[in-house]
Amino acid sequence: MTESMRHVPALLQIAIRMLNVRRGGVVVDATLGNAGHASEIARRLGPEGTLIGFDRDPQAMELAKQRLEALREELGAEMPRVVLHDVEFSQAGEMLAGEKVDGLLADFGVSSMQFDEAHRGFSFQAEGNLDMRMNPREGVTAEQVVNQAGEKELADLIYEFGEERRSRRIARAIVRARPVTTTVQLARVVAGALGAMKSERIHPATRTFQALRIYVNAELSEIDALLRLAPEVLKPGGRLVAISFHSLEDRRVKDALREGARQGIYEVLTRKPLTAEAEETDRNPRARSAKLRAAERRAGEARRG
Repeated sequence: MTESMRHVPALLQIAIRMLNVRRGGVVVDATLGNAGHASEIARRLGPEGTLIGFDRDPQAMELAKQRLEALREELGAEMPRVVLHDVEFSQAGEMLAGEKVDGLLADFGVSSMQFDEAHRGFSFQAEGNLDMRMNPREGVTAEQVVNQAGEKELADLIYEFGEERRSRRIARAIVRARPVTTTVQLARVVAGALGAMKSERIHPATRTFQALRIYVNAELSEIDALLRLAPEVLKPGGRLVAISFHSLEDRRVKDALREGARQGIYEVLTRKPLTAEAEETDRNPRARSAKLRAAERRAGEARRG
């Protein structure tokens, strides 16, 4: 098994517990990745159950298939039915075609596997092309955005999606440095524009890279679409579990669950987001920023007003 296939996703055991997976159930993993969560879900579903997975990243989908095939060899007759879709999770409603599910899991953001592949352009830790597309078969690249967007547009998206207060300074420096074609080059331009700040705990380019990635992949609109869909596809008693890695994601989940509770759609199961224990963060530093929220679908229709 490769290193990427051995990777354990953030908040794995908490997510599985909050999903309350039952034998014979139907569970959707909306962000399949390399099937870390999905494998643990499959173990609990049994042969009468169904696991449905979504991922728009073809490389992640291939790794997920390999991992689930290895699990099939291990579980044999105990393996549930598996249905995989290599599309954005915003298309889940269309793919489910009216099927109601017992659980819906979403682990937002970028996987460690994507960060570790330098040529994907998600990280400034190694030299790579400025791509950042989760689905490299379609859409604009981060390089196109960086080199073609106007200075104001660039500043606005860095501010909105990166929550970067110094976005105008960064955008001005990027425009002056064009063409900017690699991850390391962009990181240097941003760091040069901001200078050293002792109070900063993260690299100066972190928020700019986050902003470009979110913009290129339309991540927030994808999340909004999934949160709107969840009440329609969950059975009464079915659970939504969402793992976020920054405030823009978590705020959307929190607001959707709060509004759902107000309308009588959900019972919110997490008064505050659940986070990783020290033992997990020692093994997996990425888990430090992970926040999990969960809710259970109530019976009946939503109240209006």
